[in-house]
This record gives sequence, C-alpha cells and structure tokens, in this order.
Amino acid sequence: MALGQVLCLLPGRARCQDIHFSQFWASPFNLNPGLAGAFDGDYRFILNQRTQWRSITVPYNTFGISADASDLNPSPLSHRPALEQLGAAVSFYTDRAGDSRLSTTQFQLALSYAIPVKTASNAAVIPGLLLGLHNTGIDYAQLNFDNQWNGLFYDPSLDTGENFARDTRTYANLGFGLVYYAQEGRRNFTEAGMALLNLNNPAQSWFDMSGINLDSRLNVHARHRRPVHKQVDIEPALLLMRQGSYREYGLGLNGYYIMEENGGLFRSVYAGVFVRARDAGYVVAGMEYDSWNAAVSYDFNTSNLRPASNGRGGFEFSIVYILRRPDLRLNLPKSCPDYL
Repeated sequence: MALGQVLCLLPGRARCQDIHFSQFWASPFNLNPGLAGAFDGDYRFILNQRTQWRSITVPYNTFGISADASDLNPSPLSHRPALEQLGAAVSFYTDRAGDSRLSTTQFQLALSYAIPVKTASNAAVIPGLLLGLHNTGIDYAQLNFDNQWNGLFYDPSLDTGENFARDTRTYANLGFGLVYYAQEGRRNFTEAGMALLNLNNPAQSWFDMSGINLDSRLNVHARHRRPVHKQVDIEPALLLMRQGSYREYGLGLNGYYIMEENGGLFRSVYAGVFVRARDAGYVVAGMEYDSWNAAVSYDFNTSNLRPASNGRGGFEFSIVYILRRPDLRLNLPKSCPDYL
C-alpha cells in the first residue's frame, strides 16, 4: 500500500487514504490522539522518515516530526506519568507521492487526559482529541496527457485539454481516541487503544465533485513489553485498521537484549519481524541508548504489485528522544526530632 494519499483525479466515488508508517508505535499521533503523553517521562520528541516504491516510480517520501508532554501542569513532587495528567502533542507531517508530486502537509494538535484506574497501580484510561489542518497539492506540469501527442511524438507545449478546478486544497480534520496505558518500569508496560480519525470526512476532489471524501479511519492497536529473562524482553504488537474499502491487519514481535541497566543508564539492542496481511512483511532493528531510541525497518512487498516492485518496498527510520526531569522526591530535606 502506498504511503500518502491515493491520487483522486478520476470522476466517481474515488477514495483517499491517510499517511501512516510501518513502525506505527513510533508515530503515535497518526495512530491515536490518546497516546499524547502516554510514555515514561516528561517530554518526548520524535522524527520519522520513509522512502517507498523507488523501484517503480518517483519515490514516495514521507517525513514527520512531533513532540508531546506527559503533563502540562506538572507537580515537582509527582513523577507518575499515568495519574490524572493533561497531555498534549503537536505534530507535523509532509508527504510527496509519485509522478504528479502529489503533496500532503499536516499540522496537528492533540490533547489527552489520563484518568486513573483504581483497580490497577500506575494505570490509566486516556481519552484524546485531535485537531488537524491539512493541505494537499498537485503539480499538473509533471503529468502527460493524450492531447499532447501530435501524431508522431509527445509535445509538452500542446494544451492538455484538461480543465482542473484546483491544484490545492486545505481542510480541517478531527479525530478521537481512547487508550489504556499501564507502566511498571521501563521494561514492563501495556498500551492498547482505539481511535476514529477523519470524523468530518473532508472533501478531496480536484474537480470539486461531491462524494469524493477522505474516509473515516478506525484504528485498533495494542502492544505489551515484558521481561522474560534478566537481559531479554519481548514486545508483541498489533494494528488493525479500516478506512473505506481498505483493511490492514498487522502483527509482529520485537525482541530486546539488555546490555546495561544501572541507575540512569539503560542500553539495549532489539530486532523484530512484522507482517501486514496480503500486503507486506517487514523487519526492524534498533537500539535504546539511555533517553534515545533509534530504529530502521525495511518492507518486502507481497501484494499484487510484487511483479512490478520485485518484492521491494521501502526503508523507514525513526528516532525518539525522551526527556525526564529529576525526581525531586529523592532530594527532599529530612526533618529530625529536636532531641536528636
């Protein structure tokens, strides 16, 4: 499946799809606004980059940068990320796809509020809201049309014979999500949620025709990390997505080898294998180095496009940095009785 929106040039009930990444856990605000602030730390910064379909056409390039805070009103004595906190996230994504240089630019804000689960320690249910401002554009000069064939050869100076109503479109986008998040240390957490995005079904037609809209997208996702040995963790993860007639079923597992865990030092390497049913398989490799997490993945195409792609999909990179404030509870002055 192409990352970036499907080119909606033909009349009729054409449909469009959203930007998303294979490393879906490293692009949380495309997944669920309830994930804003759902992490072990205070501030998180994320960089995503993907290149796809280089073997078929002009490569599809997708880039994203985002940041979020686990609590907008932190107490200096509180360092528990899942207890009654107001989280917020801001994200920016840009995508350029194919010969027409179809571009998508997204600026999004997400707000979440963690509601403690009384029956579980350090766990919360987190509803979230997403408000986005999106822009799409197309470069018709990069396309060839039948009218530009003069009978002997292609002549770009000839009139295309086409009458497009627009070459850009800007629209607002709304989304809602719900997440269950539980954290029991850096090596043990559970995250599961459901989100409904594109609630307002914004229009997408370049001809200003009715009935050509961005379909609502339903995401169901989960992942759970836990130690299985003193130096080994496993993290199964899944993503189920529905958008119009498109379905995505993704499942896989990351395995971690802990090289060092001592005080503020935490270093590990990891690798994983994932599949998207009837579409692709991909491998992941990465490293956690204290506050940093960097990963690279590669897709192998298994869909009907395989004869053209020769099985090749694309590379994807992610970098995550988490900033943690010092826990001031460890440095509180001690009060001693007068007689000591």
